[in-house]
Amino acid sequence: MEYQETLRKLTIVFHDAGGGHRSTGLALRDMLASSWDVSLLNLQEVLDSLDVVHSVTGLRIQDTYNLILRKGWTRLSPQLLRALQRIIRLYHSRIVRVLRHHWSQNPADLVLSVIPHFNRELAESLHGAEEVPFVTLLTDLADYPPHFWIERESQYVIAGTERAKQQSLALGHAPDHIFETSGMVLKPRFYQEISINCAAERQRHGLEPECPTGIVLFGGHGSQVMVEIAKALDAGEAGVQLIMLCGHNAKLADGLKSLPTRKPILVEGFTSDVQYYMALADFFVGKPGPGSISEALQFHLPVIVERNAKTLPQERYNAEWITENGFGIVVNDFEREIAPAVRRLLEPAAFAEFRQSVNRYSNHALFEIPAILEHCVGAAKPCLERELLAPQIV
Repeated sequence: MEYQETLRKLTIVFHDAGGGHRSTGLALRDMLASSWDVSLLNLQEVLDSLDVVHSVTGLRIQDTYNLILRKGWTRLSPQLLRALQRIIRLYHSRIVRVLRHHWSQNPADLVLSVIPHFNRELAESLHGAEEVPFVTLLTDLADYPPHFWIERESQYVIAGTERAKQQSLALGHAPDHIFETSGMVLKPRFYQEISINCAAERQRHGLEPECPTGIVLFGGHGSQVMVEIAKALDAGEAGVQLIMLCGHNAKLADGLKSLPTRKPILVEGFTSDVQYYMALADFFVGKPGPGSISEALQFHLPVIVERNAKTLPQERYNAEWITENGFGIVVNDFEREIAPAVRRLLEPAAFAEFRQSVNRYSNHALFEIPAILEHCVGAAKPCLERELLAPQIV
């Protein structure tokens, strides 16, 4: 007789409000594919039948969030987030019913959420499902309570910082149900060492080989503030050249390419090789998103970020974290403060200190998750179920 090993089923719940949730889900799927039967569940698609938020705004939840990011309407984001949470609470029982029906049709041995807002509903939908652990993995450096990431109903929490761990403890989670990783989960390519001749590669792209180089990145759709940053650095004679990654914003890319500057600017649209361009840079400039700053730190780049009333509330702690760890400089307004911030960053003694701090940063979160999930699913469970096949006639 022959036996076929059947992998346990892991469902990773994500949505497309911002790029970090899908990115984390895909990275984990690829990492865990050899030991789990992994499926990605887009929660928005499951809940479309309820028209959550759509019935009020005419937009899906993820589309509303992405529109806010693209338009820069983030000043009202705290109020909008609380309004969203009230709508979710209003639909709570219906969301739970829809999810329970989904699990009945698509059972899993473990459910991992990499999204905020819906973790109470996800946890309750699994109540009564025999031995199905529910794990919440924060893709932010800290929670933005209440009812953002960490819920009392969550069985296990995976936190990427000490702050998130302490928030979980404060909410009543047992210490042995909280797992702290060494950072945010990144795409596998960010854990691979890139060996290039930096000076030669810069020259190949029209950059000066030895000139201090900043990489400017504002997510998948860029930001108009990138133009203001380029102008301010040029006017302030900071003596730096820039790599500007504009994502899907072709209009922004065209505007930057036509901008007259003293030092070269390399402008790129959407690219899946962000890690390559980071390898060409000396420092990072952007919003304090957990993914982008974690990627920059993975390449040992000191960072300059902005924190003000327009900063997304769940990202405001990130600026504190940068300052506390000596990873870079936080400004209130890029247009007015970026030039002096760059000069301060690149002052030899200061830059050496920043580089020493970022060189201590060591993130292996992607490789830490498998053991955590094995623990959560229960040591008493067998690693694999064996399915008896019909005897083979030779």
